Amino acid sequence: MTNFLSEDFLLMNEYDRELYYTFAKNMPICDYHCHLSPQEIWENRPFENMTKAWLGGDHYKWRAMRLNGVREEFITGDAPDKEKFLAWAKTVPKTIGNPLYHWTHMELKTYFHFHQPLDETNGENVWDACNRLLQQEAFTPRALIERSNVRAIGTTDDPTDSLLYHQKLQADDTFHVKVIPTFRPDGALKIEQGSFADWVAKLSDVTGKSIDTLDAFLHALKERLTYFDKHGCRSSDHDMTEVPFVEVSEQEAHHIFRKRLANEDLTKVENEKYKTFLMTWLGKEYAARGWVMQWHIGVMRNNNSRMLHKLGPDTGFDSIGDGQIAHATAKLLDLLDKQGALPKTILYCVNPNANYILASMIGNFTESGVRGKVQFGSAWWFNDHIDGMRRQLTDLASVGLLSNFIGMLTDSRSFLSYPRHDYFRRILCQLIGSWIKEGQLPPDMERWGQIVQDICYNNVVDYFDMKETVRL
Repeated sequence: MTNFLSEDFLLMNEYDRELYYTFAKNMPICDYHCHLSPQEIWENRPFENMTKAWLGGDHYKWRAMRLNGVREEFITGDAPDKEKFLAWAKTVPKTIGNPLYHWTHMELKTYFHFHQPLDETNGENVWDACNRLLQQEAFTPRALIERSNVRAIGTTDDPTDSLLYHQKLQADDTFHVKVIPTFRPDGALKIEQGSFADWVAKLSDVTGKSIDTLDAFLHALKERLTYFDKHGCRSSDHDMTEVPFVEVSEQEAHHIFRKRLANEDLTKVENEKYKTFLMTWLGKEYAARGWVMQWHIGVMRNNNSRMLHKLGPDTGFDSIGDGQIAHATAKLLDLLDKQGALPKTILYCVNPNANYILASMIGNFTESGVRGKVQFGSAWWFNDHIDGMRRQLTDLASVGLLSNFIGMLTDSRSFLSYPRHDYFRRILCQLIGSWIKEGQLPPDMERWGQIVQDICYNNVVDYFDMKETVRL
């Protein structure tokens, strides 16, 4: 019997272990997409307790607790933080087979040196022990980042953000991790939402420009793109329930924008035309600046309208969509490519049924001399577990080039999430090690070890052109 969460966790043979210990384990981390708060990194305040550090904003844990019958007052409600933690501790054993079980114990082991399974019998002792440690200097946000061997972090930022805390961090030579903004213009694209006019007004306030036409809107967006670029931005990110593509003229786009600003309802086709126009315009802007464009495809968000009204968005009521994406993805990428304006692009899909669609799609749009210009992004959200990661890796390898893959990200709001990179690295080494053991690959450990290191770190540094900005 193998011990729970041993040093050889997920490593099944001598090839897995050599790849992991010799090549993967000590590689730095570039967490190129996450939702960490730049303000929290800058302020660097100790966490009040484990609930604040570990449960706040974590809708993965919230969903599990709800599924286990925990009352909402112990999840997002006004119950004492200790009671919320104990409710989570009681839920943990019920998460077997879910990555939360592994992540929970990897995080406790990595940061708090706690090696036993967390449950209702020891939750109070773990609460007390971890809270004492959280008051030490080694557990501030910056210390946790540096202890995790992180070299760069890509946050997620609205175009109207002042980037104040990014500026402060960039001017602080005592913190050596690069914290880089990411341009996330969901407010500009989601013209169907009731908040669209409010977002346009906010953009107007930030730029000091009146916005009553599409030209004025694009001019203001371009100003913010330039502002983000000057503050080190290297990428954009887009939330797409469905990939938009309906052919549209510029005249039509102007009419649709005016109509929406006048608070008139749009048809579904008009929504799609506007989004197609704006995504094309944005893609050109990204390409001109050498940015990476990220698409997160397929999430059905805020499905429970009662809880949306009670708690707001992004509180754990999202699920996998089943919309068709192949045609629109190909057409939108092609529209940019034939104009010579397709930026480097990462395609993520929350529906694993689309794996082969995206893994094959990336081979359609290449550029001479550029390795892996369009990427099939890492197993995301409902897929970032052992089976999901293995499936994404094997599907990519089957129809593309795994060796060019840019690897793992946390997509997290927690400073304790970095063991997810170790989780991924063990799965990667187990996969390649199994191919060696089965005779599918020769035992050329230096060659495969180099590919492992590239996937863990080197490829993403090259892809985002960060060689000059991160310590290697």
